[in-house]
Amino acid sequence: MTSSQIFAAIIVGAGHAGVEASLAIARSGFPVLVITMDTNAIARMSCNPAIGGLAKGHIVREIDALGGEMGLATDTTGIQFRMLNKSKGPAVWAPRAQADKKEYELYMKRALEAEKNLTLYQGQVVELLVKDGACYGVRTKEGETFLGEHVILTTGTFLQGLIHVGEEKVPGGRRDEPPAIGLSDSLRSHGIELVRFKTGTPPRLHQKSIRWELLEEQRGDEPPPPFSYQTKKLTVKQLPCYLTHTNEKVHDIIRKNLNRSPLYSGSIAGIGPRYCPSVEDKVVKFRDKKTHQIYLEPEGRNTFEIYMNGFSTSLPKDVQETALRQIRGLKDAEILKFGYAIEYDAAPPTQLKHSLETKKIRNLFFAGQINCTSGYEEAAAQGLMSGLNVIRKLCGGSEFVLDRTEAYIAVMIDDLVTCGTNEPYRMFTSRAEFRLLLRQDNADERLMFYGHQFDLVSEKKFAEFNERVDRIHRDTQELQAKKSGGETLYQLLKRPEISHNMLVKNKLHSCNLSDDEIHRVETEIKYEGYIAQQRREVQKFSKLEKKKIPAGLNYDEIHGIGREAKEKLKKILPESIGHAARIPGISSCDLSLLAVFIEKKAKETSKK
Repeated sequence: MTSSQIFAAIIVGAGHAGVEASLAIARSGFPVLVITMDTNAIARMSCNPAIGGLAKGHIVREIDALGGEMGLATDTTGIQFRMLNKSKGPAVWAPRAQADKKEYELYMKRALEAEKNLTLYQGQVVELLVKDGACYGVRTKEGETFLGEHVILTTGTFLQGLIHVGEEKVPGGRRDEPPAIGLSDSLRSHGIELVRFKTGTPPRLHQKSIRWELLEEQRGDEPPPPFSYQTKKLTVKQLPCYLTHTNEKVHDIIRKNLNRSPLYSGSIAGIGPRYCPSVEDKVVKFRDKKTHQIYLEPEGRNTFEIYMNGFSTSLPKDVQETALRQIRGLKDAEILKFGYAIEYDAAPPTQLKHSLETKKIRNLFFAGQINCTSGYEEAAAQGLMSGLNVIRKLCGGSEFVLDRTEAYIAVMIDDLVTCGTNEPYRMFTSRAEFRLLLRQDNADERLMFYGHQFDLVSEKKFAEFNERVDRIHRDTQELQAKKSGGETLYQLLKRPEISHNMLVKNKLHSCNLSDDEIHRVETEIKYEGYIAQQRREVQKFSKLEKKKIPAGLNYDEIHGIGREAKEKLKKILPESIGHAARIPGISSCDLSLLAVFIEKKAKETSKK
């Protein structure tokens, strides 16, 4: 059966990437089809029921500024909110929230169902339809054919998914969910390279079986800091998390059973995340550490399930049970679900353009874990960016590509497309060269203009943003104009011991700013010198980015560049000299020869 309707976009998968991609396109007025294997598992949190954290929180605020849904969903369903790293500089402050896992799913399902331009369909895609180098639709396992001008694959961990628990191997894309079989073969038949990656998840415990009085309570911030710029104030009863630790007894049990772990027995071939290692990896690779932190986090308000953050494992069930019962507070713990590892197919992201469109197949986009990334936030950001680029194509516009100087989202995509990755990619603040400019508090100033351009940020929301910017600007001007003891308040505020609230308390200044706006004023003033320095560095960076490399350039004609450099340039197809400079293995000499060659070709063309 072939559907008679031609959709503007077909989204394969309804995880965090699929949700953001489909909502963006549908809200822009284009018909969208979302095909997912289970319509009751939309935006399911396969692992930790949390959003945000270091660098990830920055990404969520950027998604919100661009008109995405993740921030609002988190504010609506959150059960604990914290601002991390407040004892450090503002560049690394990061919002994080525990969400009610089931409520988050239901929120996102309702969001998709409410879109008049969006059709939600349950099925399994097994084949891409490609003609003359362009994707024009998909075919399902049931033999149904759906046609679309663009296709976005957001397959998560489902491609050829294989779950490991000790010696047990079970095909699956997630716990108790079947894998996606067939689509990998279709991708390979069209020249897409695939690799095997691995990730994992910890056991879930029964709340009533834990000795909470033996653990260290971790409460949320009051007042709770929201993610979305649309959320004026959060009024929520927050649930606590609790801290405990592994110990030498736990480590000994794990060491004695490493031969039964698929990670060390050779059963798992896929590469796992270095920055979110299994407890087996922690014990082996950090032998000098006597303990490792374990956070016990509630999965929701109406469930007894407790997430065991820090104990991701694929050890056999009997070993998991024996080991965790040696942990303080868990002597009588009841395991509701055992931890497991999962292997799946992913596509090296160097096969993509910065728009996330594949280089080999036009109109085919990849977003999320298929691009060798990890994390809900990274996936959602890619989904949104792929959706925005589909909108641009549908409108006849150019690619929508953010600059590394504008967003963490851009840093991530540029890293993936330019350098690739040999492990599941996770965002860190250290990956951004200009992180003092890319703070979590100013994502609206950096990106809301784009969200408004795409009509994903309403006129009302954009007007509120402009009013907020005006209030901050007026307050800064007043601080520059007012004096105390021969110095302006602006100069006084540069001192570490002086705060904005202190000036107000001492009746030297008055304002009607929110706490977030006051923080922004203080940051811009106290770090003015550093911010100015980074802006100068941005100007240098931008000069290289503006030196474009012509499409179709024949790198074989460039004399002096080595074979390895030429192979990398032909594979990545950099769009600018700055982009080429970030490719590992490209030397300054290679860049000079490349720049001279481009200039020579330009002169030859101009003479014709």
